[in-house]
Amino acid sequence: MDVSSEMIHGLLPLFLTTVLGAGVIAVGLIEGLAEATALIVRVFSGIVSDYLGKRKALALLGYGLGALTKPLFALAPHAGVVLAARLADRVGKGIRGAPRDALVADITPPALRGAAFGLRQSLDTVGAFLGPLAAVGLMLLWHDNFRAVFGLAVIPGAAAVVLLALGLREPGRPPAGRRTNPIRRDNLRLLGPAYWWVAAIGAVFTLARFSEAFLVLRAQQAGMAIALVPLVMVVMNAAYALTAYPFGRLSDRLSHTALLAAGLVVLIAADLVLAAGSGWRLVLVGVTLWGLHMGLTQGLLARMVADTAPATLRGTAFGFFNLISGLAMLPASVVAGLMWARFGAAATFYTGAGFGALALAGLLARRPARSA
Repeated sequence: MDVSSEMIHGLLPLFLTTVLGAGVIAVGLIEGLAEATALIVRVFSGIVSDYLGKRKALALLGYGLGALTKPLFALAPHAGVVLAARLADRVGKGIRGAPRDALVADITPPALRGAAFGLRQSLDTVGAFLGPLAAVGLMLLWHDNFRAVFGLAVIPGAAAVVLLALGLREPGRPPAGRRTNPIRRDNLRLLGPAYWWVAAIGAVFTLARFSEAFLVLRAQQAGMAIALVPLVMVVMNAAYALTAYPFGRLSDRLSHTALLAAGLVVLIAADLVLAAGSGWRLVLVGVTLWGLHMGLTQGLLARMVADTAPATLRGTAFGFFNLISGLAMLPASVVAGLMWARFGAAATFYTGAGFGALALAGLLARRPARSA
């Protein structure tokens, strides 16, 4: 599914601005709404998966919806259709996200959760690496034909649904007692201060890291040919994929707070390089640092959620974590678009560095009660 999605998403900002005539603010709004939608929907799918005690069916529904949206991008006559397709695609991602993450936690020994989530992030990102690479080759082959590339992306999306339906058997779970609403007050009390601290940290990270669509636009502005711009996502996801598993294993042994702080330092460095970069080679350095930051932090945050939530509420815990992050995603991307439109690209990345510095100060000022 990531191959399919990233074949589209790596080109979508350029498709919107060069083919459909949308502005940069519209790109920021579409990306912010899309990603926020995915994260917000996760809370509901997580709650349902805890209530039913089932994960696979919801994951299959989410992947299926994502596959069904892919033809809309190829046929879109204006930005409104792209927005609708992006929202539907991200609803599918939201439906599958929390049940999938809860399933990983359910089947992994606690001492290996960091490695497990790091490996999941790494393998997930391999698809995000191959998708833009395929997009580059097809754009060169088909002379910048966006719609033809988007049409071909339908095939791996459909294959993902078939693979999930036929290739995965959900492990058995012990018989449950009477079902209760996971978001009843007495159940929510089981999500203690350590969990809510992790959720707050995740939100602050989202504020400091706006949509990756702006990395694509920065590369084009720096002089990279349109057909080669998807290499930005290839470089970022390669750095992410290569580092997520090693850093996930480290999180099983090292301080979580120290690793999160290191991730923020790398993000700040990435923003500063992207703000100062005058050529596409320097932009690729910043993009590599961005991917390194993702490898340091994303699997770790998932592991911290799993560690601080009861087993019966893992779906709900992942859902709320992503809801809070989703609420932060929209203003982060909209602010990035406004800064770019009014003050230029450098201002966008300097603003991101400022948010990262605030997040780092807050992280070091308070340590969580557990998993630090």
